[in-house]
Amino acid sequence: MRILNHRWTCLLFAQLCLLANLPAAMADETTPVRFHVVDADSNTPLPCRVYLRSATGTDYHVESADSAGSAVTYDVKRSAESFEKHTTVSAHPFTADLPPGDYTVTVERGKEYRLAKKTITVGTAPVEETIRLQRWVNMAERGWYSGDTHVHRTVAELPNVMLAEDLNVALPLSYWVRDAYTPPAQGDKSVPAKAELIRVDATHVIWPLNTEYELFSVNGKRHTLGAVFVLNQKQPLRLAAPPVAPIAAEARRQGALLDLDKHSWPWSMMLVPVMDVDLFELSNNHIWRTQFFFKQWTIEQLPPGWEIETDGDGFTERGWTDFGLKTYYALLNCGFNMRPTAGTASGVHPVPLGFGRVYVHLPDGFSYDKWMAGLDAGQSFVTTGPMLPATFNGKPAGTTFVHDAPTSVRIEATVLSDTPLESVEIIKNGEIIRTIAPTAQTVVGNHHEQVINETIPIEGTSWIAVRCFSRPPTGDRRRFAHTAPVHITIKDRPLHPRQFETQFLTNLVKQELVRNRGVLSDDELAEYERALQVYRKLHATAIPSR
Repeated sequence: MRILNHRWTCLLFAQLCLLANLPAAMADETTPVRFHVVDADSNTPLPCRVYLRSATGTDYHVESADSAGSAVTYDVKRSAESFEKHTTVSAHPFTADLPPGDYTVTVERGKEYRLAKKTITVGTAPVEETIRLQRWVNMAERGWYSGDTHVHRTVAELPNVMLAEDLNVALPLSYWVRDAYTPPAQGDKSVPAKAELIRVDATHVIWPLNTEYELFSVNGKRHTLGAVFVLNQKQPLRLAAPPVAPIAAEARRQGALLDLDKHSWPWSMMLVPVMDVDLFELSNNHIWRTQFFFKQWTIEQLPPGWEIETDGDGFTERGWTDFGLKTYYALLNCGFNMRPTAGTASGVHPVPLGFGRVYVHLPDGFSYDKWMAGLDAGQSFVTTGPMLPATFNGKPAGTTFVHDAPTSVRIEATVLSDTPLESVEIIKNGEIIRTIAPTAQTVVGNHHEQVINETIPIEGTSWIAVRCFSRPPTGDRRRFAHTAPVHITIKDRPLHPRQFETQFLTNLVKQELVRNRGVLSDDELAEYERALQVYRKLHATAIPSR
């Protein structure tokens, strides 16, 4: 990942040719191709993400053709099927010097423009191509602004990349520690950052002071504990982990939020009650634009009877996503009011920034402080593709309603997708209670819409959320969106988790107590004991499993 310097590249290539004593003609066997990307309606130049591939399967990066422009290359590979090689470019023309042949250029810009793909033939004469991106939805006009809460791109790269992806908020994890008992400032991946908002423009901002504890070793020996993020800090953290409770207390003092990262790290289910974690990544950094890769990661945690899809290699992408959703539902049923978020870890994984993102509703316009407050309040939805703005009794997601007697909740939403919708589902206390078939959707302009107007009876304390799935034009992979829940409290009618949920959570913490004995101190193990007591108490009042 670097910003290209075209002149340096050309000079280096020429020098290599001379050193190799190659004929001068061989250095000239490329043709310049110049590209323009514009909005299809306004003809305005757009920043974007570019893929360029030859008919023989060779991938190329591009360069900005304007001295005022920028181009940031990205090249991360996990396997032959799971890789990401692209260039994000500013709203300027860009170029590539290509050998004669056929090429496909694919251009994307975040979630609100349709992908554009074009085949070009390169001969010996210079080529100039214009690619028009069609916007299918404008969420900012509707009061919604997006963010990625798991970012490993450099602060220097982010202005270019955020505009190319039209991502409003980026929270780079500048402090990143991977060894237990090491303060974040001493982490081998840490870069000092100040608590100063970086404004790319009026609606695109970076808060650089955030920390990731991602612990893979204890006392110099390989022993994975897991990850948790501290977001929106005001001061660098001086506390090492474990223990984690003091870190949570300091985060609260600074007005920061705690993000669980992935639900199946070894220590994750201890963190939830001990740290009172704020955010749960419904779309996490194993969900990519490219092929799903982590099929075996934490497969041993898969609880029996949860009907999680797997194949001969382990999790499917659908199964991994469903595992996260059902774990989130179990925690909500246990009374842990975690708000949803999304993170990509773009910078270390083969995934574009903001591929999974969280949209926060700001009806009065964008500000960073209001965006963080809205994220904390759960006035949000998470998406990898469709858009899911919804209201509940006329109130936003994240609202808590309090009633003395049974009531009902009216759900109104217009689900939007640039590809056909597969289903829209209403979730109540972790169960699908209503499915709206895709036959009701209509095509509006250049996208699909499905209007939801459903009334859900509420007999006891409950939570409700809406989710949807869309179908790409080819292949069997799905994109999804999920609202934050609303909570309805009914006097003297508490919500109880189900026994299979509390048994799952209890077992995970018990296993970690066994695994960590002789590795962690008694004081550190006491945090696991505390979490176990919480889950056992919940299990004692849980609803029998069906």
